[in-house]
Amino acid sequence: MRLTTAQKQTLYDDGILKLPGIVPPELVNAALRAINGSLGSEGIDPDKLVTFRSQSYCPPVQRSSAITDLLHASPLWEVAESAIGEGAIAPVSSGQIALRFPSTDPPREPHAHIDGMYSPHNGVPAGEIRNFTALVGVFLSDVTTSYAGNFSVWPGSHRQYEEYFREHGPESLLNGMPDVKLGAPEQVTARAGDAALVHYQLGHGIAGNASPNIRYAIFFRLSHVDHASVRWECMTDIWREWAGMTDVVAAARR
Repeated sequence: MRLTTAQKQTLYDDGILKLPGIVPPELVNAALRAINGSLGSEGIDPDKLVTFRSQSYCPPVQRSSAITDLLHASPLWEVAESAIGEGAIAPVSSGQIALRFPSTDPPREPHAHIDGMYSPHNGVPAGEIRNFTALVGVFLSDVTTSYAGNFSVWPGSHRQYEEYFREHGPESLLNGMPDVKLGAPEQVTARAGDAALVHYQLGHGIAGNASPNIRYAIFFRLSHVDHASVRWECMTDIWREWAGMTDVVAAARR
């Protein structure tokens, strides 16, 4: 499956492309079985909850085929290559198991962030930015209303941050999130088996979960094979690592 010109235009404009029903039910069910089996046998250590929220639940399952097949045994890898370039994505051997549990507190509003910034629990060392090329999110449960643990995005913010980093330098991200006035966030709704291809630099966050259900999702972080050599430059030229987007980018810049 390759992206159409219209899909590429949506990705260029919004920084996110939704891919309804792209992951077959048998892959979704296998991932859910592995996660729920781990929760049932291993439980959740309360002392590690903050780390699990920031990094991944069920760490022993992250590298299992039940998780990685969501990316490699579905059309998602081909879709990502059609945007970034065939053979241009470094191997991906694990996924972040992102669960969002219901809360009895008033639902939290989403706050924008960019991945790879240091926080005390996310595993990124202080003084480093661990950026990458694209985020792929796979939804394993239905999220049909707002404030249900929704993955939330600020469409177009990838271009706003590009302009900010051109003016202030990409390493300014070490000082915290850019002071950029964003529009209203979109709380993404989805059905189990839906996915999203997201530009690394798109501002995103998580809405609180006032629903009665756990939100199940897996996130994969994709890096261009040459990312290490252009990791700062691609923050001021956000399509540098996206060979499949060349036609749309060129048309937009005419």
